[in-house]
Amino acid sequence: MICRLTYRDHCRAVAAAVVVAALLVLVVCCHVAGATQHDPKVDRVVSRGLDWLANTQSRLGHWSANEGRYPTAMTALAGVALLCEGSTTTQGKYAPNLRQAVTYLVGRSRANGLIGDPGSDDRYTYGHGYSMLFLSQILGEEEDAIRREELVEVLTKAVQFTGEAQTEAGGWGYVSAKDGRGFDEGSTTITQVQGLRGCRNAGIPVPKEIIDKAVKYIRDCTLPDGGVQYSSKGGGGRPAISAAAIACLFNAGEYDDKYVPKLLDYCRKNLDQIHNEGFGHWHYAHYYYSQVCYREGGKTWREYRDKVYAKLVAEAGGNGSWNQGYIGPIYTTAINLTLLQLENGTLPIYQR
Repeated sequence: MICRLTYRDHCRAVAAAVVVAALLVLVVCCHVAGATQHDPKVDRVVSRGLDWLANTQSRLGHWSANEGRYPTAMTALAGVALLCEGSTTTQGKYAPNLRQAVTYLVGRSRANGLIGDPGSDDRYTYGHGYSMLFLSQILGEEEDAIRREELVEVLTKAVQFTGEAQTEAGGWGYVSAKDGRGFDEGSTTITQVQGLRGCRNAGIPVPKEIIDKAVKYIRDCTLPDGGVQYSSKGGGGRPAISAAAIACLFNAGEYDDKYVPKLLDYCRKNLDQIHNEGFGHWHYAHYYYSQVCYREGGKTWREYRDKVYAKLVAEAGGNGSWNQGYIGPIYTTAINLTLLQLENGTLPIYQR
């Protein structure tokens, strides 16, 4: 545990280490992005969508779902979509938007490490996990030393909060284990693990036991057919959560040659038919399933990409947004744009 007298020195040391890592990441990212061939139709849809997102950002720097809900989560997801374009907080078309988003989220970091506000962020672990993901990707390319140190401090505290919020079963619920009386749920668990992986990649210390407990949780929730159930208490297999679970396992470095293929087979049966929306949460499911297919690469990715890109291009609105789903257009547009920009290779968390 870091004592108060040395905490800031620790943050400075971590921030300095991040600079070296960032240089290596930039070289790799530039090489990957430069090798990508773009479809002009997809590029036009992405460009309109990104402009729409940028133009809908509030003057305070945040985005919200329908009825003003989930401002922390929506800001982080929109920020990730803008980062995928290649802009940073100092360079690129969306640099001003990204700076505002970072300032907003850093300002919502609380003394206990939670990024968000329980008063306005119901189901606040979503916002917390997505914020860890977004800010960890920002940290790798942040050039301002003071801001970098600030991000290190925010993310270090955020990791500590996540560890304390974990349930005895190893997952997370819509709120912390204490606030939720130990309730856990698959989709919020995924946000925490992916956020933790982003932090670890950026040089933030992440205790191994947190990840180990989360991986065990996912395994315990997996049914014989490969479907991952809603929570440790049951709920049946869910294609959306199963796809997210595989992405989570890959992020955690789990490539078991028997267990993971079982989950993949389940997802392929339910998600390879792109127009099948009978299971619910289509966009959420394909946000994560696309990451899985992209990581596999080759024929798996090419065949999936062609089908999902065609569907998303056809469904895009004239103003650049997607309005499917009850959460609202910010959410759907942000995750669709992230999916459509995976091949840019700009963010370490999504790279092969």
